[in-house]
Amino acid sequence: MSAPATPRRYKRILLKLSGEALMGEGKYGIHPPTLSRIASELKEVAEAGVEMAVVIGGGNIFRGVAGSTEGMDRASADYMGMLATCINSMAMQDALEKQGCHTRVLSAIKMEQIAEPYIRRRAVRHLEKGRIVIFAAGTGNPYFTTDTAASLRAMEINAEVILKATKVDGIYNADPKKDPAARRYRTLTYMDVLKQNLNVMDSTAISLCMDNKLPIIVFDLTQRGNIHKAILGDAGEIGTVVGVGETAWA
Repeated sequence: MSAPATPRRYKRILLKLSGEALMGEGKYGIHPPTLSRIASELKEVAEAGVEMAVVIGGGNIFRGVAGSTEGMDRASADYMGMLATCINSMAMQDALEKQGCHTRVLSAIKMEQIAEPYIRRRAVRHLEKGRIVIFAAGTGNPYFTTDTAASLRAMEINAEVILKATKVDGIYNADPKKDPAARRYRTLTYMDVLKQNLNVMDSTAISLCMDNKLPIIVFDLTQRGNIHKAILGDAGEIGTVVGVGETAWA
């Protein structure tokens, strides 16, 4: 007899990836082997029966805030950043489909030739049919980050958790690369994140999650299998859980 399947903690999740996660060891653009590795992990999660939506940033191509600090109009720079997220979303869709995953890109900015327009009920239906849904172009509005877009979309599709993928194994009280005494939090409250200005996600995104009691799991994407562990195991062991509980050290 085969071993019983590991029970899943969450039925529907939203994964937030930074654009930089697609660069691998590079300094710009998309690193195909890294993209393929991430896609293979997403496939494993989908095969476990988890309904999954993805929001990808655009910082590996263009970051709106950076453009505005160089003298560009902020709204124009943000729209350019939204287009960068569309490029990343298309790349992820291609990588996932090469893995055999049924995938849909839904864009907050209409561009019918390359993506479906974002319609909430359509997104939910895709998820119910087992398709991986990638939300592109942020919220479709300037002055809002893809972190805020991830929080908003998670609420709209009734996701049970946001997985915030980073290059660090959770949230620390100091930069672990600069301070060897830095300690990792196992759990954090939303209010502590805001009070300590821990830069997990922008304050708008954190406040939105706090108002709706949506937990956030911050973990290291570079370690293979961590997405699966965050969903099926004890997320506090591999990262930090931000929620309504108490703040505790790892």
